[in-house]
Amino acid sequence: MPLENRFDELRRRNQLADLGGGPERIERQHRAGKKTARERLELLLDKGSFSEVDKLVVHQSHDFGMDAQRIPGDGVVAGSGRINGRPVYVFAQDFTVFGGSLSEAYARKICKIMDLAMKTGVPVIGLNDSGGARIQEGVVSLAGYADIFLRNTLASGVIPQISAIMGPCAGGAVYSPAITDFVFMVKHSSYMFVTGPDVIKAVTHEEVSFEELGGAATHGGTSGVAHFAAEGEDECLALIRELMSFLPQNNLEDPPVRQSLDPPDRVDEELQSAVPEQPNKPYDIKDIVRPVLDDRYFFEVQADYAPNIVIGFGRLGGRPVGVVANQPAHLAGCLDISASLKAARFVRFCDCFNIPLVTLVDVPGFLPGTAQEYGGIIKHGAKLLYAFCEATVPKLTVITRKAYGGAYDVMSSKHIRGDANFAYPTAEIAVMGPDGAVSILYKREMDAAADPAALKEAKTREYREKFANPYAAAERGYVDEVIEPRDTRRKLIQALEVLRTKRDQNPPKKHGNIPL
Repeated sequence: MPLENRFDELRRRNQLADLGGGPERIERQHRAGKKTARERLELLLDKGSFSEVDKLVVHQSHDFGMDAQRIPGDGVVAGSGRINGRPVYVFAQDFTVFGGSLSEAYARKICKIMDLAMKTGVPVIGLNDSGGARIQEGVVSLAGYADIFLRNTLASGVIPQISAIMGPCAGGAVYSPAITDFVFMVKHSSYMFVTGPDVIKAVTHEEVSFEELGGAATHGGTSGVAHFAAEGEDECLALIRELMSFLPQNNLEDPPVRQSLDPPDRVDEELQSAVPEQPNKPYDIKDIVRPVLDDRYFFEVQADYAPNIVIGFGRLGGRPVGVVANQPAHLAGCLDISASLKAARFVRFCDCFNIPLVTLVDVPGFLPGTAQEYGGIIKHGAKLLYAFCEATVPKLTVITRKAYGGAYDVMSSKHIRGDANFAYPTAEIAVMGPDGAVSILYKREMDAAADPAALKEAKTREYREKFANPYAAAERGYVDEVIEPRDTRRKLIQALEVLRTKRDQNPPKKHGNIPL
């Protein structure tokens, strides 16, 4: 074959791969309000940075007429690129080719880039849009999923793994995103579930739509499977780029520093009145979180799930930090099952990737009730305790108001290796609130008193003055310093700078046995 013809043949094959399932299927994808795999990668990655691998791979199946249907790339676009100048490995499932269904060859492509990511210490981002296993290939397709699951597990805590659900993701396919660190979904066009509406109706007689069962709103607010629910694909991909700006490349690197013009010693007078004088009055903890961070910017994670605790990323003096904060505006900031799970996973992620933790505490305790006890609040609450105890990154804690009972211990207290623990003058650190404590301590006296209400009021005032303050804890060194709220930013940045060279470790072991 002449040289020029060989070049033409290469170009022809590349063009076929670029077209995926062909113009008609691409048009159908667009009509559904979805972009193609290549269009998504163009938006996700820095312009011109994508370098594709295995573009010409085809499946090796001969059954059910598949030998006559071979499309270069075989339904997944894979390779490397850059986000904000830093390398990443990516794969994007192509719904226009066999409905994005996974074959043996397709799985090998994904496994190849995951192996390369591990060798090079580079994050992996997967864009999912697939009908599931390719039925024509039978068990080899299932084996392909298992090969991917194994790599997800081995890569966990070594490199960041991000999953975006851009269309369907059902059956066994959901378990790869579930193992990864963050899951993004797109409202009204993506869904995840293990068993679909038809199977559920046949087995349990429940009628449920795709959106109700596994849509972005369901997984973002009810199940907690998704960390972000975007309005559209453009927003979803932009959010991934923003998340990556806070993360290191791997577990051996520090997160990237971004210079800020926001003065590290900036004083915020508004913080002086952020915590209400009345101990039971709700307020928004984000009114404290935002002013403390660089440029008042807080990148919240799982905003719609378990809103009684707030998690997310920000920067202090240019350095990324993970923020965990009780939210008094919802359930009074109590810890419940969902909040414990949400925060525990986030704390463990930050610890994996050398991201310091800033914890803001206003917690009256664990949420009472039979639903919580029957649901295992003891076991699930212990996960958050375990996560904070296990973490060896710098841990900074600010107690803004209530820190009662076991919840005080759990929320990154000095006793579980908190490095810098501060409290506002409004902090109340005690076994329980004044009302409950007085009802127990003075029960006999009140039963016998002529005016029990007056006695309770006097004893409550006395208890509040003696115990409902930060000074008993400060006298014992459980709080390093009682600070004015306006100085929070300066104090945290100073502590973070000192702790930059912190080294701590856990006892040698294969792994701990977290109460799952």
